[in-house]
Amino acid sequence: MNDKYEDFKNLVPDYVRNEEDFKLYKLRHTTEHVFNQAIEEIWPGKIQRAIGPAIADGFYNDSRWEVAPTEEDFENIEAKMQEIIDADLPINRKDVSEEEAREIFKDNPFKQELITEFVKSGESLSVYHTGDVFVDLCKGPHVDSTGEIKAFKVLNIAGAYWKGDEKNEMLTRVYGTAFFSKEELEKYLWQKEEAKKRDHRKLGQQLDLFTFSELVGPGLPMWTPKGTILRDLLDQYVWELRKAKGYEKVTVPHITKKALYETSGHWTKYAEDLFRLQTRDGEEMAIKPMNCPHHTQIFAHIPRSYRDMPQRYAETTMVYRAEQSGELSGLSRVISITQDDAHVFLRKSQIREEINHIWDIVDGLYSTLGMPLEVSLSFRDLDNKDKYLGDDKVWDYAEAEMEEIAKSRNVEYFVARGEAAFYAPKLDFLAEDSIGRKHQVATIQLDLNMPVRFQLHCISEEGKEEQIFMIHAAIMGSIERFLSVLIEHVAGAFPAWLSPVQVQIIPISDQNNTYAEKLEEELEKNGVRVKVDTDSERMQNKIRLAQEQKVPYMLIVGKREEAEETVSLRYRDGEEVKDLKFAEFSEKLLNNIKGRNLDIKLN
Repeated sequence: MNDKYEDFKNLVPDYVRNEEDFKLYKLRHTTEHVFNQAIEEIWPGKIQRAIGPAIADGFYNDSRWEVAPTEEDFENIEAKMQEIIDADLPINRKDVSEEEAREIFKDNPFKQELITEFVKSGESLSVYHTGDVFVDLCKGPHVDSTGEIKAFKVLNIAGAYWKGDEKNEMLTRVYGTAFFSKEELEKYLWQKEEAKKRDHRKLGQQLDLFTFSELVGPGLPMWTPKGTILRDLLDQYVWELRKAKGYEKVTVPHITKKALYETSGHWTKYAEDLFRLQTRDGEEMAIKPMNCPHHTQIFAHIPRSYRDMPQRYAETTMVYRAEQSGELSGLSRVISITQDDAHVFLRKSQIREEINHIWDIVDGLYSTLGMPLEVSLSFRDLDNKDKYLGDDKVWDYAEAEMEEIAKSRNVEYFVARGEAAFYAPKLDFLAEDSIGRKHQVATIQLDLNMPVRFQLHCISEEGKEEQIFMIHAAIMGSIERFLSVLIEHVAGAFPAWLSPVQVQIIPISDQNNTYAEKLEEELEKNGVRVKVDTDSERMQNKIRLAQEQKVPYMLIVGKREEAEETVSLRYRDGEEVKDLKFAEFSEKLLNNIKGRNLDIKLN
């Protein structure tokens, strides 16, 4: 057996983009089968297997257990898996009839249900045999033998509804992963442990950045003064980058008549995500899940000449989407989403220049934050065109244009079929964080459909109506989700320009408070966010508290520092610089902040 990428590339998930991805996907899928075989050998007749796919970073298995396993069982499971791997059992595919499949899995209601679904949809049925001792209903792909698995780990246990439907039975889900080498596995396990330490939910509480309230509701974060400073500074920076490219700020309401979203197409496509309400007069309204339809009406409120083009609108505002409570997670998935949203209304001849301008803005933000970018061309699924608005000609043009722009910038990119918005293809940017994880962040969408639906035109040089185009651009995307990524990227230790408190002044005794407050006043005059700790705590406790709050700079001042107009500088990592002239510190600090340096060390 030799399952090849070319035979499966239309069946595997979008993150499987090439031969190398495919090899790892096969390995993990096979490891899940080995996991299945192992648990059946350890607990014969005690488990009914449901499904077990490979996923982006490993695999999972959903099954009904008589007695659910615990993490204490993992060692035995892994030992049995290793026996199966060491046996180097061959793996073979066999196409089967419905009758054969039902006989093989006659005692498994989950497999019987899947067989019914596959037959109803016209799909062929196949099974994979591991040696002559294990068989599973599966479409593949798999490696040729169990001996190809070199490194694996059973990770954790969760609950999961059958087929993800909360009306169905709750099954036991066990996660695991596999790699081609022990080194890769060790790196992955280190990354997971490091991610736990950097969890934005834990750090957000520790640093007092945001909070949730049961009275307000899940998925509705509230930002403290410190967290609001972070949001505002990032938004201001993005606005600076946008303003340099000619953007203007606009403001729209948070609700709209149903008619706006019927015209845009969102009412049909986003029906389940909309919060709806009704006026006293009985008119149906919606709370906005996005801003683009509103922005079309700003463009359309007066006639536009070709001389007015392009029109560039930017707005940072909240939108609201009715996410299921089970899908909500910290800042990563919320109901109230703050978008740094922008829309450009433009002529066909202006498309490339404008997209390049937006790309420059994206590069500006993420290079400042030390996050390398990968580019995904998110195009429509050619096998399911009915999911998208617009005809083939429009989509083919938009996708070809975006690919040409990516080529012109000499960047590596990959095409992700099926990832387009329902109205437009996208340029999606994936940022790599400091521990090697990738996160979808900024997006640029070239929309040739919404301007047609809203009949948006400008008057051309010939005095005729000219159909215009539209670009959607979000630099951070969801500020909530972006901050979850950023907090974990820097482990809460923000660069000086972003830190809610940039300097903490710590007097050695009460007698030094006056000097400390004088320094505070001088720094505040220059816009520095500074606090003086005049509590009666011991100095070492004050330093420890400031380090826990990840304040970049601590200034220790006593009698000698006051007499010599110096400070003892302590960085949050513990490095010290003694007898530093305050004026020198202040100058270097302001240069660091102005330059938006990633490194807090003052040179």
